[in-house]
Amino acid sequence: MVLLAPGLAMADDPLATIVADIDRGRFHEADQAIDRALQARGVADARALQFQRERMRRIRLDFGLDGATVRQRIRAQVPDLREDEFQRWDAAGLIERLDIDGEPRYFNRSVSNLFRLSPEAAARRAAPVRPFVQGPYETLHRHHRDVVQVSKATGATSVLPRRVRITHRITVKPDAVPAGETVRAWIPYPRAIAGQQEAIALVESRPARPQVAPERALQRTAYLEQSAIAGQPTTFSLTYEVTVHARRVAIDPDRVVPPTLTPELEPFVAERAPHVVFSDDLRRFSADVVGDETNPYRIAQKLFAAVDRIPWAGAREYSTLSNISDYAFRAGHADCGQQTLLLITLLRMNGIPARWQSGWAYSEDVEGHNTMHDWGALYLAPYGWVPMDVTSGQLESDDPALRWFYLGGLDAYRVAFNDDYSRDFIPGKQHERSETVDLQRGEVEWRGGNLYFDQWDYQFEWTVLPRDGRG
Repeated sequence: MVLLAPGLAMADDPLATIVADIDRGRFHEADQAIDRALQARGVADARALQFQRERMRRIRLDFGLDGATVRQRIRAQVPDLREDEFQRWDAAGLIERLDIDGEPRYFNRSVSNLFRLSPEAAARRAAPVRPFVQGPYETLHRHHRDVVQVSKATGATSVLPRRVRITHRITVKPDAVPAGETVRAWIPYPRAIAGQQEAIALVESRPARPQVAPERALQRTAYLEQSAIAGQPTTFSLTYEVTVHARRVAIDPDRVVPPTLTPELEPFVAERAPHVVFSDDLRRFSADVVGDETNPYRIAQKLFAAVDRIPWAGAREYSTLSNISDYAFRAGHADCGQQTLLLITLLRMNGIPARWQSGWAYSEDVEGHNTMHDWGALYLAPYGWVPMDVTSGQLESDDPALRWFYLGGLDAYRVAFNDDYSRDFIPGKQHERSETVDLQRGEVEWRGGNLYFDQWDYQFEWTVLPRDGRG
């Protein structure tokens, strides 16, 4: 499902108006407009209109807190919270809120995000204060030094491979689907990417004989199905192995020239509504950041640094956002996928091809660490496609090779499932996806409809194998 961003259609387009009303929290008006549009339009538009109603339901799930509950949760960490403090933080947008039909509703992660976004609020927390957990490779790590050292010594752009065994499970809650009905599941599955991840081997699945999408699927999955049993969970699992390499391309800025836009590259400098749109506000922001710079790599550095300055915060479900890059630009915070889509938009706006990549990240250094993660790639002539991870961002080092590690490099602790976003599955889903942009947790449905994330759980387990390949 592709959401329609405000401004992408004529002002009198009912769907565009409905999208804008939902973004503003005017759910009652949107609901009435959907009814009118469904009566007036043909079947061709019904699916897009019905999804806007589903989007409102998902937004209500994301904004599940009222003002009293939010104040109570803040006071659990700031016992002497003053009302004027709360009002000031609220007015500044530091406690994410959406007024739905005039009722203030707060994002479920707004309290934890507040302490990430506001040094003042963070300083008011009473002891003991639990520090926020950061990914092991978001600060300078010996792995970064090893990658740079080995790459320099060998001249290779793919180094330090790890063989990883991964098990991904989806567990549908009991009676989420009527007994005897077929439950259909799509589990993310990696595609081979030369020099990045290779030698993919399916080990086992439950149920057996999954339908693995072909390599051409840019959001690749393994499809499984089985019948629901009354009172029991329905579990799907997939185990596979893959060899993942660290990447480092040593970029000499003086060698970088504007790319020749071949038919293969042209899509990657174009808008792709609704989430990659060259708005007037973004054009002005880009001009301020880029200035009179003309070297594509230097432009990329400036834009990378600008997006890197946006604070990380827990994110709303992507399917509820009508334009993710615009949201990242305006919200004052963003997560990895939101930052990545904003950077992709800004790079394309400047004639630099850029594209999406995402999957899961993990670590040998932090037991049990794994997380969904999004990053991307940009095209720099004469080097070709090189990786970028703006959320890991600049590393604290005086060595440019380390400082700019993630503008041209990647660590070896991530598996990619997606080389694009919002692409069709093979086989396709009958109903709208829970995640309309990314694919990391998986997707589930039955003939009666999609199963949203509150109806099933997922697990991602990984093991780095010994060099002989045996677990």
